[in-house]
Amino acid sequence: MSGLDELTREELKSLALRLDGDLRAQQTQVAELRATVQHQAERIAELEEEVARLRGGGSAAQLCTRPSVASKAKGPRKKRKYAFARRALDATELVYHAFDQCPGCGRELRDGHIKWRHQVIEIPRARVVVTDHVFVERHCGVCGRRHTPDPKVVLAGVVVGKKSVGITLMSVVCHLKTVCRVPMGEIKRLLDALYGLKISRGEIAEILHDVAGLGQRVYDGLLDRVRGSPVVHADETGWREDGVNGYIWSFSSPTVRYYTYRHSRGSMVPKEVLGEEFDGALVTDFYAAYNFYEGVKQRCWVHLGRDLRGLAENNSDLPDIARWVESVMDVYGRAKESVAREYTQLERSRLKVGFECELLGLCEPYVGVKTAPERVLAERMTGFIGELFAFVQCTEIPSENNAAERAIRPAVVARKISGGSRSEKGSKTCSILRSLFETWTLEGRNTMDACREMIAASAVAQPRHAP
Repeated sequence: MSGLDELTREELKSLALRLDGDLRAQQTQVAELRATVQHQAERIAELEEEVARLRGGGSAAQLCTRPSVASKAKGPRKKRKYAFARRALDATELVYHAFDQCPGCGRELRDGHIKWRHQVIEIPRARVVVTDHVFVERHCGVCGRRHTPDPKVVLAGVVVGKKSVGITLMSVVCHLKTVCRVPMGEIKRLLDALYGLKISRGEIAEILHDVAGLGQRVYDGLLDRVRGSPVVHADETGWREDGVNGYIWSFSSPTVRYYTYRHSRGSMVPKEVLGEEFDGALVTDFYAAYNFYEGVKQRCWVHLGRDLRGLAENNSDLPDIARWVESVMDVYGRAKESVAREYTQLERSRLKVGFECELLGLCEPYVGVKTAPERVLAERMTGFIGELFAFVQCTEIPSENNAAERAIRPAVVARKISGGSRSEKGSKTCSILRSLFETWTLEGRNTMDACREMIAASAVAQPRHAP
């Protein structure tokens, strides 16, 4: 039973009329869709002909698409060495943006969900804070005494002695000058622009001298740490003091960097710095000022390799020289590979002697032969043969002096910016501050915080008299 048998004649007639109307409407819609499809087909044909014409002529039938290529299986994505997106920081403030009323009808809106967030990093615009510390004397009517707070106790960690410049400002000035290598004139302009602080170059210079004086004890401690290090890297670079040429000497280890200025580039400087108590390994270039040291020495293979490559490039028309350079570097390469392998101390001693003998065999044919381009480097390696493979016997010793090169580079950049220092006191200040800040950086400390702590700790021991 379909249910139609129960309908009357009039109901059946009405149903038939309704179905006929629906059929006519569907037929009309189908006709419109067919017309649309036909129009789209004609338009596609026109566009294909236009594309064919722009590609250099020909009919649409000549157009073809590139056959699909089966996609290759993708492996794991290679991790980038450096990320180019800024990581979201911990928010110090939350600001919510939402409509309280519907912009369309004005209805009150409540609740909702977070659509997106946008993090903005900004620094506050602050003015310099000037605080007058007023010490009031009060009289005790019981004991008859007068009492005034001790400035040394009240201002501990705030200011040094009777100075008007706070510890934080002193550390900022030293950080800008030493770490950022900003000239004193630019420090003056920067403090004025950021904080509205008017300060002269002379006062900036005095701040630097004061902090260096407070850091003298820590600076002397760095020298003791250098002398007690198992491995020390040494290097020197030019520096000008009041227009006179001198030298900044660098002595560094993995945990400390020590700088000192001297007018001389002679061996008496490393003798004085290292002292008699140093008995570690000394890593240097081939400069003769370090020849005095009778302990373990390692000469820099990076310097030697640079000179060897220069020799080959300058004599590119002589293939024998290139082969000789390659043979020397092959000895060094095998010596480097031996560092990562497991050997006993006796085996390492034998390996060291073996590499020395092999290198001597390559150099001896050119020693004393004035016409040989290899003579200079061959004689250098022969003269320093006992100091070229110390890293093979003691794996804690590096084969190059890159640590000293990295340590001396900031001083070179500072010299190019400022041209040097103007007095002996300025040179000493530069040496002390650079030693402190570079060592704090090696230790992974915030240099400004470390400077503040050092100033505060040193200021406690300074004599102070109430005004």
